[in-house]
Amino acid sequence: MPATPRRTVLITGCSAGGAGSALATTFASQGLHVFATARNTSKMTQLSDIKNITLLHLDVEDPTSITAAVEAVREHTGGTLDYLVNNAGMSRVRPALDTDLEQARKVFEVNYWGVVSVTHAFAPMVIAAKGCFVNVSSLAGVVLAPWIAFYASSKAAVKAYSEALRLEMAPLGVKVITVMSGVVHTNIFVNNPEPDLPDDSMWKGAQKEVRYNAAGTAQSPMGVSPEEFAKGAVESVLGGSNGQVFKGGMAGFG
Repeated sequence: MPATPRRTVLITGCSAGGAGSALATTFASQGLHVFATARNTSKMTQLSDIKNITLLHLDVEDPTSITAAVEAVREHTGGTLDYLVNNAGMSRVRPALDTDLEQARKVFEVNYWGVVSVTHAFAPMVIAAKGCFVNVSSLAGVVLAPWIAFYASSKAAVKAYSEALRLEMAPLGVKVITVMSGVVHTNIFVNNPEPDLPDDSMWKGAQKEVRYNAAGTAQSPMGVSPEEFAKGAVESVLGGSNGQVFKGGMAGFG
């Protein structure tokens, strides 16, 4: 009797210390074949020796990179992908009017358009598998706070896109999960530029608080480990959830 084909999942943003890396190991522990991806594959060496994990370069801002990843997965699976997890993201912490607009657009290019681009590229394989799209949004998109206007609005856009996609995919037998992530202890704040405010900033008096938030210090007491977040998210995905699920520290606030 032929063996049952192993289910497959591709995850974006799997650099060490992040939620994507924890998601990769958790899915692999459940017997799936994992395509773990990142802009820089040298940042995924923690996954290189784990059975059932294939490392792929994937820059969510680069169409050529996305196309190459699609071809690599197609060659491995024959044209199907059971789960696509759009996890890659970046943060910017700064008063809205003090934020350079190129930096603001960069947040949307990664957090929103990256999700859209990767989803559109892999959609034929997920639909062929009658699989599931998993898009990681954030409580920041619905529970608003100062200093994160562009991060929050990009995650709100992900939520809206993901929920609309869910309605459109339903007649095709494809699920769409929107993971409303709470506070998770990851390295997302490491790549934040130093949030020194201009001398003429109207919020110069809040410089200490802005730095505190940019370093992730303000959120730390409320957070959970990437492993705890991944365990809950993977349980929901493999358990057949559809629509919004709330995971991570403070998730109950959603």
